Amino acid sequence: MTSIDVNISRRLVFAIALTAITLVAEIIGGIWSNSLALLSDAGHVFLDLFALMLSLGAIKLAAKPPTDNHSYGLHRAEVLASLVNGLTVFIMAVGILYEGSKRFVSPEEVKTTPMLVIAVLGLVANLLAAKGLHGHSHDDLNVRSAFLHVLGDAAASVGVIAGAVLMRYTGWYQADPLISIAIGLLILVGAGRVLREATHILMEGVPRGMSVDQVAAQIRGIEGVLDVHHLNIWSVCSHIFALSAHVEIAPAYDGKRSQLLHTIEHELQHSFHITHTTIQFDCSTCNGGPLIKDLSHTERQAACCGHEH
Repeated sequence: MTSIDVNISRRLVFAIALTAITLVAEIIGGIWSNSLALLSDAGHVFLDLFALMLSLGAIKLAAKPPTDNHSYGLHRAEVLASLVNGLTVFIMAVGILYEGSKRFVSPEEVKTTPMLVIAVLGLVANLLAAKGLHGHSHDDLNVRSAFLHVLGDAAASVGVIAGAVLMRYTGWYQADPLISIAIGLLILVGAGRVLREATHILMEGVPRGMSVDQVAAQIRGIEGVLDVHHLNIWSVCSHIFALSAHVEIAPAYDGKRSQLLHTIEHELQHSFHITHTTIQFDCSTCNGGPLIKDLSHTERQAACCGHEH
């Protein structure tokens, strides 16, 4: 495990501890105060805890070395954990919306003082957890999904606080289910985003922010390269990008393949953060082929001769 992974793991453990304390406090406080908003937030916090534990487990699995059965290692565990997180949060959001709509029709009295105290404590705990995860939330999908859970719950805590103050001074108890519905909608948006990104990676889509044409043009712009075809780009996980391609080179560079290969790999890593490449040079049976190869379930493609890396 790298020093970065160790740092992330420590931050996740810290966030897990804070989230577990918040969960217990909100369950007790929600039952005591009869607040659906606080119980809804407790449900969200439970999923936060589940998400954080999945994230930590995924990092542990990703640290394991490649094997004969998993030549890429277990980096995809990060994406699977994110997919599970997104699905569970989506289901919980639907439940919150349903319960909130029922309570709105038949509002019940809420004890605002304990509701307010617990919500403030929950907000502080979630902000501390979010601060710990923020540093790695931009370049790791798994940490980002966990960060999204915690940040969303912090925002929900703000809504619960506002609702408690409103009900305390106006007695308008329909604010409680309205806040629950708002929390549910907030969760749906976050869950949709995580599900979309995780599914895109599992479907081996081109990484967000780059295109096949853009990468092909960059390779063609390198001196000695005549053309590129059968280009595939995908993500192993949220921060490891892979590429395979057939590259046609000028005859004058036939004896400089190693140097040209180094140049192409350096350009791909510098411009697109693509660190895992398989490049085949001067495949005569494939020259002039399409930029993106059409795969078939039934055809056996003849192996092309050439140099691979």
